[in-house]
Amino acid sequence: MTTATTPHRLWRNTRYLTWLVSDTSKGLAASLFGFAVPLLALLITNDPAQAGIIGAAGLVARVLLTLAGGVLADRHRRIVLMLLGSLLGIVLAGAFTLLAIGDALTFTSLLVIDVLLAARSGLFDVAGESALKEIVPDEAMGRAQAANQGRDAALQLAGGPLGGLLLGLGGWVVGAVMTLCHAVAAVTAWMLRRQTRRAGIADTGAEDDDAPADEPAPRPHAGRELREGFTWLLSRRDLGGVMIILTIVNLGFNAAITTVVYALQQAGHSELLIGTLSAVIGAVMLVGAVLAPLLVPRVPAGILTVGGLAVVALGAVALTTVREPWAIAVVLGASVLLLPALNAALLGYFMVATPSRLLGRANSAIGVLAMGAMPLAPLIAGFGLSWLGREGTILVCAGLCLVAAALALGNRALRALPVEARWAEHAATFAAE
Repeated sequence: MTTATTPHRLWRNTRYLTWLVSDTSKGLAASLFGFAVPLLALLITNDPAQAGIIGAAGLVARVLLTLAGGVLADRHRRIVLMLLGSLLGIVLAGAFTLLAIGDALTFTSLLVIDVLLAARSGLFDVAGESALKEIVPDEAMGRAQAANQGRDAALQLAGGPLGGLLLGLGGWVVGAVMTLCHAVAAVTAWMLRRQTRRAGIADTGAEDDDAPADEPAPRPHAGRELREGFTWLLSRRDLGGVMIILTIVNLGFNAAITTVVYALQQAGHSELLIGTLSAVIGAVMLVGAVLAPLLVPRVPAGILTVGGLAVVALGAVALTTVREPWAIAVVLGASVLLLPALNAALLGYFMVATPSRLLGRANSAIGVLAMGAMPLAPLIAGFGLSWLGREGTILVCAGLCLVAAALALGNRALRALPVEARWAEHAATFAAE
C-alpha cells in the first residue's frame, strides 16, 4: 500500500510500463498515418479542398464513435477492449498496405481507410485511457500524465521525420510499419491482461455498487448512459467550462498548423522537410514534458492553463508573419513549450476527479468536447487556402485562439485549479455540490 512516506515509484509499476508500451505502439501507428494521410491526399488529388474532406471525414468518424467507445469502456473489460482494438488495427493497417502495394490508393479508397481507422480509434482508445485509473494510484497520476506527455512529444519528434522517410520509400512502407506497431500493441495488451489477473485486480468497466454480488445490475439504455457522462462533466464547475475553451483552441491551433502544412506542400517543399518541422515541434514538446513534472507540483493548474493558452494564441498570430520553414519552426516551437505541462495538469486533475464507474463516458465526453470542432480544421485549411490565401486563413485561426485565451482568463473556476497535491481535496469540494 502506498503511504505518505513511501511515494509510488511509477517506473517500478510493471503494469504501467506494459500499458505504456501498448499505448505508445498504437500512438506511433496513429502518428505515422496522421502524417501520411494529408500528404498522400495532396499527392493523389493535388487539391487542398479534397485533402481537407478526407481529413474532416476521419475526424468526424472518430468523434462520433468516441461516444460509443465511452459506453463500451464502462460496460466491458477495458484491457480486453484494448486488445480487440489492436487486432482490428492490424487488419486495417494491413489493408492499407495492400492498397498501396497495388497502386490502388485513390481519393475514395483513402477516404474509406481513413474513416475506418478513425472509427477504430474512437471505439477502442477510450478503454485504454480509462484503464490507467486502475493501474496508477491517484498520488502518482500527475507524474503518469507528465510521462505520457513526454511519450507523446517523443512520438511527435520521431513521427514526422520517420513518416517523411517512410513515405519517401512508398506508402506501403508506412502501412507495413503501422501493422507492426499494432501487432506490438496487441501483444502487450495481452500481457497486461495476464499481469492484471495475477495481481488479482478485476478488469471491468463501471460497476453498480448497490447491486447484489450474485445478481448483475440491469444496464440502462446506452443513450441514457452517455447522457450521464456528459451531464456529470458539464455539471462540474471545475471541469465543464474548461472543455468548451479547449474545443475552441484545438480548432484554431490545429487549423493553423494544417494550413501551414498544406501551404508548404503546395509551395513545393519535400515531405522530409515537412516531417522535420513536425520533429522540431516534438523536440520542443519533449523539453516541455521534461519541465512538466517540475511545474505541475509547484504551479497551480489554473495558472498553467491560462498561461499556456495565451502563448498558443500569440504563436498563432505570429504565424501570419513568417513563411520560411525555419521561422515557422521557431514560432510553433515557442507556441507549444507549455502544452505538456498544461495537458498533464488538466488530464491528471480530470483522472483524479472522475469516479471509475463514469470514467469511460467522461473520457468520451471530454474527447468529443475537445475534438468536436476539429473536423472543421482541415476544411478551414483546405478551403481557406483556396478562398482567403495563407495569411487570411491563419488570421481566422489566430482569432479563434485569442477567443479561447480570453475565455480562459475570465473563467474563475479554471483559474482556481490548484497544484497537484491538492487535486483530490479540491475535486471533493465540487463533488459535494
